[in-house]
Amino acid sequence: MSMKLSIIIVNYNVTQLLRNCLLSIQKYIEKAEYEVIVIDNASTDSSWGDLIPEFPDVQFISSKNNGGFSKANNQAIQEAKGEYLLLLNPDTELEGFYMKELLDFADAKPEFGCLGVRMHDVEGNFLPESKRSVPDMFNSFEKLFTNLKKNNSKSYYRNDIGEEEIADVDVITGAFLLIKKEVYKNIGGLDESYFMYGEDIDLCYTLLRKGYKNYYYGKVSILHHKGESTVKNDVYLKRFYGAMQIFIDKYYKDDKPMQYSFLKAGLKLRYQIEKIKLK
Repeated sequence: MSMKLSIIIVNYNVTQLLRNCLLSIQKYIEKAEYEVIVIDNASTDSSWGDLIPEFPDVQFISSKNNGGFSKANNQAIQEAKGEYLLLLNPDTELEGFYMKELLDFADAKPEFGCLGVRMHDVEGNFLPESKRSVPDMFNSFEKLFTNLKKNNSKSYYRNDIGEEEIADVDVITGAFLLIKKEVYKNIGGLDESYFMYGEDIDLCYTLLRKGYKNYYYGKVSILHHKGESTVKNDVYLKRFYGAMQIFIDKYYKDDKPMQYSFLKAGLKLRYQIEKIKLK
């Protein structure tokens, strides 16, 4: 029987969360031929090595240096044997026997690009980045400068789509991203110029531009310990706003110069505001 699914997890200093994630996979994935590949991105905490004997079926790869999230995923995917790839954050946990349902759904869609699910945090709060629009002048302004959560509007966070709906959507999150391996390779994988953040938006946008459809599957959920592996400091800000800059340089600079200069100024201003908040 051919391998249906390769689950790719990039670990960086979150051994305990990774362990919970692997346990949830063990518990909930059945009726599918799958493999799990964990790539450690040169963690300074070597305790992830303790998981190797605990999870003998998992393939562990140790990266010599931390070249970022995109690079690590692309490296691990070289080893993947599955028809589908599931990019999964180590700080997530599956919550039900739904993997086969998702794979069947994907199989039934001829233009299948990628799929994401409903995410919530430990308190049960819905995480709006589960379903998003491609950043443009209008929705980025709203995201950067207002807390206008206009309901039912097609804003940056797709408030017009119900949390538990199944719908076409522009952008889902890289914390749980299901894609065919062949499609992933055809479009060149994750862009390695992003270190962390933004690469999932870029991947989704690339799929749309090539005529694929992306899906939000709100019927099923995962727990995302959001931010537990992220320290909000100057390095984070540089990477986050740097990622947005890479995105607009790539897609807006030549094609939409008006929007480009507007977004560039907006990003710069917002970055300065956030830096002041840190002090």
